[in-house]
Amino acid sequence: MPGQKPKKQFRMGLVVASVFDQPTDNGTIFNVGIHKLYKNEGDSEWSRSTSFNRDDLPLVAKVADLAWCWIHETQQSERAEARKSKSDA
Repeated sequence: MPGQKPKKQFRMGLVVASVFDQPTDNGTIFNVGIHKLYKNEGDSEWSRSTSFNRDDLPLVAKVADLAWCWIHETQQSERAEARKSKSDA
């Protein structure tokens, strides 16, 4: 995933879920990375952390759910297109 651009991102506050795709012969595999953005005092650049405090957890759950729903819908569409292609052939 490093260096790869996410296919889709879901953000709530400073919590971000990034969905990455990997095409295979059997369809697309999706992986999700969840991180929190933060700035250290005096820094001008944003950093990322995979540690979350108590108040971040509802946001983690929400972005994870949004990512899951998007992946599910995307895979359903992919399967429907594959079935249609088979029946058209």
